[in-house]
Amino acid sequence: MSQLKQLTELLLAQKLTITAAESCTGGALCSLLTSQSGASVYFDRGFITYTNQAKMDMLGVMQATLEEFGAVSEQTAKQMAKGAINQAKTDISVAITGIAGPEGGSQEKPVGMVCFGFCVFGECFTTTQNFTGDRLQVVKASIDFVLTTLIHELSS
Repeated sequence: MSQLKQLTELLLAQKLTITAAESCTGGALCSLLTSQSGASVYFDRGFITYTNQAKMDMLGVMQATLEEFGAVSEQTAKQMAKGAINQAKTDISVAITGIAGPEGGSQEKPVGMVCFGFCVFGECFTTTQNFTGDRLQVVKASIDFVLTTLIHELSS
């Protein structure tokens, strides 16, 4: 069974709704979540917040957080996830912010570094992963990581 099918079955069985706040994945997760017929039962809206201004305007990410930690940080990912769940009024939110490449990386934040924020059942947590490959591979790895994490969380 595909990860997407497994996740959607868990969402439907538990009558849960989900939203996503995406930066480096540019809407790829929202597109995948809505690729299933009947997706409106568990998905109402998503947020593509590619710029810092969009993160502040749409999700309430604090400018001070962006200035101190940067857009690619667990602190920003957590604020994105909390902002998304507050705006969409869903049970679950996911936030993705990172450097898909091929440019934009640095010594401390290399290409392939992606920070995730999750809010599931009222608990929010973050993690950072470092993926390899080109831009599309980093986006795909990010989406796969989200699916795997959510399946694990909803199956526990």
